[in-house]
Amino acid sequence: MIRKMKITTQYTQAFQSNQRIFVHGATATPFKLIEGLMEQAPRLKNVELIHLHTLGNAPYADSKYDGIFKVSNLFVGSNVRKQLDYDRVDYLPCFLSEIPELFRSGQVKLSIALIHVSPPDAHGFCSLGTSVDIVKAAVDTAEVVIAQINPQMPRVHGDGFVHTSQIDFAIEVNEPIPEVLASPLTEIEKKIGQFTAELIEDKATLQMGIGAIPDAVLYNLKGHRNLGIHSEMWSDGALELILCGAVDNSFKAVHRGKTVSGFVSGSRRLYEFIHDNPSVIQLQMDYVNNPITIARNPKVAAINSALEIDLTGQICADSIGSKIFSGVGGQMDFMRGAALSKGGKPIIALISRTHKGESKIVPALKVGAGVVTTRAHAHYVVTEYGVTNLHGKTLKERAQQLILIAHPEDREALDRSWHQIFKKSI
Repeated sequence: MIRKMKITTQYTQAFQSNQRIFVHGATATPFKLIEGLMEQAPRLKNVELIHLHTLGNAPYADSKYDGIFKVSNLFVGSNVRKQLDYDRVDYLPCFLSEIPELFRSGQVKLSIALIHVSPPDAHGFCSLGTSVDIVKAAVDTAEVVIAQINPQMPRVHGDGFVHTSQIDFAIEVNEPIPEVLASPLTEIEKKIGQFTAELIEDKATLQMGIGAIPDAVLYNLKGHRNLGIHSEMWSDGALELILCGAVDNSFKAVHRGKTVSGFVSGSRRLYEFIHDNPSVIQLQMDYVNNPITIARNPKVAAINSALEIDLTGQICADSIGSKIFSGVGGQMDFMRGAALSKGGKPIIALISRTHKGESKIVPALKVGAGVVTTRAHAHYVVTEYGVTNLHGKTLKERAQQLILIAHPEDREALDRSWHQIFKKSI
């Protein structure tokens, strides 16, 4: 039986106790639907919300809703980081490429999916817009789908089409998509961007995240030619490369001529660019982030960052000690995919010190720190003091190379610590 979408303010009747509710994330966070859910809090108990990082407030994570809402984060955003207690607000570690299968297999069963979409076209298809990633799998498997329909949501080609027959309830809003704007680059970030850009050849396929260091790398690629983009996400820095002609996707083996990602996050200008643009496609993460898919493209340059790296090359990118800061995300998907790509370069780029002046290159990771990228997967590491390639290096050689690109004031202590650790192990 084909379901018929109902435009109604009475969608809140669908919220019941003991449900698991998926929430569309990033710049597609459905604020109005979350408000509707919160209004029902007094009659609910034991409702689990599951999502990647969301924008805006996350009122359901407040401790006053203990017993009513609990949160399972697939990636921890800044709006819930302080509430993370590994009980009421928890983290579910999983490669981004494997999350859709959690839903499809039924291992994580969804009662409701809250989504944010464009209005339907003449054929009845809405678009998931700025964020397709794991959302299509949630829509396909949830018992009930509730949509926030917004004419300001861009219509994006690819996997993100949802037919109105898949939507049980809908409300209409007309509000701007949140902008995530870049901050001015520091001199240190510019230096890291320059070193990293020098590793990237013409005709390379780029994967990059959001933030100052990826932006700094992209800024230094404007003189390159025939670059391609196959990335879990991209933002305004990549848009500049498309507009100046550095990115034309002409040498990619997978989706040649297309800029490929799972979601985008940036300015209104970016959202206007991707709207109904056939050169841009958003696909599901179990495809975009599949290392086999990634490896089919040539010269994949995967640019990721880290919170900490030890002298053997173990990379922590999701926690500070045992405190989860973000999540596994797609780092390992792309580090491995780039390594398998012909001429590929898996790159970790980081500032040598924290804002507190502590070295990010350390003798050993903090107690409880998560190893997101193992020492066997580590290749290029870049700081503002240079570049090293750990691949094919012994532990001693790795330590020596990493010390050379640490902050000059930290090098002697790192060298001393390395020898102390080495002597204790024999």
